Amino acid sequence: MGSVTTSTATYSQAMRSVKRPDPVAVGTIVWLGSEVMFFAGLFAIYFTLRSTSPDLWAEETQLLNVPYALVNTIILVLSSVTCQMGVFAAERFQPYPVKQNSFWQRWGMVEWFWLTFALGAIFVSGQVWEYAQLVAEGMPIDANAYASAFYLTTGFHALHVTGGLIAFLLVIGRAYAVKNFGRKEMTSSIVVSYYWHFVDVVWIALFAVIYFLK
Repeated sequence: MGSVTTSTATYSQAMRSVKRPDPVAVGTIVWLGSEVMFFAGLFAIYFTLRSTSPDLWAEETQLLNVPYALVNTIILVLSSVTCQMGVFAAERFQPYPVKQNSFWQRWGMVEWFWLTFALGAIFVSGQVWEYAQLVAEGMPIDANAYASAFYLTTGFHALHVTGGLIAFLLVIGRAYAVKNFGRKEMTSSIVVSYYWHFVDVVWIALFAVIYFLK
């Protein structure tokens, strides 16, 4: 009888020790899968229009400022690095700076995420400035098929980046609101990083297709 009780207790302890996937993280990954299909559709529109009007593409791509877009892309890629540094801090349950840590570990999640937010905001502002320059040069969204494809693909991406910026503000606000930074807050930061890395990768693909594959 005692052995049965002991084995039952051991089994229950083993069941409790099993690490189950976090439902929020799993749901985010599934949702990002649907976003991949969404952007795949935008890429399909772009390539279809490009194949039907090659002369128009060759003419309109001359208006694109590739060096400027490259700098803006580097800024977004750097934001992905700072975002991951914030995740590392969150995994240490360190929302705020700790002076005793090494140089790269002094900042907490909040500081890294604020820096990521700033870089992302610079990227979106840079895209808005680029749109203004293109419109001034005679390429509004209704100018032709190329303009429509360009603004649709890059514009939807800019909206996704803006959504990521709002998510960073929510995670930062939650870190300020709670007394003890725990696993829920850590999970929230990780989930937001999944989304941010996703929009970064999508932009790299857009940048390669739009600015280099002319």
